[in-house]
Amino acid sequence: MINTQRAGSGRIAGIATALGGALSNQLGAASGSLAFPGMGPLGVVAVRQLVAAMILLPVVRPRIRDLTRAQWWPVLLLALVFGIMNLTLYLAVERIGLGLAVTLEFCGPLAVALLSTRTRNSAICAAIAAAGVMAITRPQPTTDYLGVGLGLIAACSWAAYILLNRTIGSRIPGVEGTATATGISAVLFLPIGVWILITTRPDMFALVCAVGAGVLASTVPFVADLIALRKIPAHLFGILMSINPVLAAFIGAILLHEELGTIEWVGIALIVAANTAALLLPCGTPRDATAGAGQRRD
Repeated sequence: MINTQRAGSGRIAGIATALGGALSNQLGAASGSLAFPGMGPLGVVAVRQLVAAMILLPVVRPRIRDLTRAQWWPVLLLALVFGIMNLTLYLAVERIGLGLAVTLEFCGPLAVALLSTRTRNSAICAAIAAAGVMAITRPQPTTDYLGVGLGLIAACSWAAYILLNRTIGSRIPGVEGTATATGISAVLFLPIGVWILITTRPDMFALVCAVGAGVLASTVPFVADLIALRKIPAHLFGILMSINPVLAAFIGAILLHEELGTIEWVGIALIVAANTAALLLPCGTPRDATAGAGQRRD
């Protein structure tokens, strides 16, 4: 009886932690967008990567010298994907808003989950997600096609992140590979960040918001995800992460004063529903696919 109660309380704590990490992630994205006027999306990404590396590397302490050639190539690719994923997401946020950008990006892990099953049900989920994307983009003269395209590039990058993490996870113990990739990505963005700080001279508010993005959107979700995955199954974790687009839309509306019409909300709901259904398919989704679908990135 006591063990059952402990398991139940642990499950509740895991769910709360996962949802808290998702909320922190979207608050971090909103914080980063507030720094756009001072340093632009590129500057925000540079600061975010540096902050994430400064916090993560001392904690994980990856043994870089021990990495073999077979371990290095996916780590280097992951470092490149980190930069592309975060940069294209923030560029998309600048053009089409937080809610729509995050929803489009979420199509990446959804695609990985669907391709891992390849059943009739997964095809139906893909059709629902496609309808959601069409509702969000709604081709018309005022459509920001570049913003939509950047959001979809971020989605492809997130899918690549998941697949690369699978490879790294099978070759490097723990989170050492992810930490190493974060550090390399930070080194790549370091000269960009220095150049932007010198040329734009952002005010303190922009700097604080950019640092906040690094803490709230990288460090806090990373720790929260590790804790949550010890208390709840990866499958449930993936379903809980479906709330990210909804949180992004609400935070964008409340904090950033972004307006979404009924059709956009329907599109968000369709993509969230497709992701949830994909993780609840009767045929079952492989464990690594569901874990990847919910896994956050640094």
